[in-house]
Amino acid sequence: MDGIRDLLKSNLGRSLRALQAQDRLEAAWLVACGPALAEHGVVAGYADGLVEIEVDGDAWLEQLRSMRSELSSALGRIAALPVTGIHFIKKR
Repeated sequence: MDGIRDLLKSNLGRSLRALQAQDRLEAAWLVACGPALAEHGVVAGYADGLVEIEVDGDAWLEQLRSMRSELSSALGRIAALPVTGIHFIKKR
């Protein structure tokens, strides 16, 4: 199953290359963390390899922070962009 998932992520990355960086990351966000978790955060920005994610509240902020490394790696791989880190902020 992991092999199929990796193949789909790789194919998605290739199909996203025509989009702007933030649009690529927004599409990758849903795949990287799954629909249930993705609905609690949105890609708010991207610059110099750093992705900014706005998160619904404190509980979701902590959950996503605990997954920072995995999400950073997955976003970079799926979106085919250099992702050096993720900065999570609580939505205002």
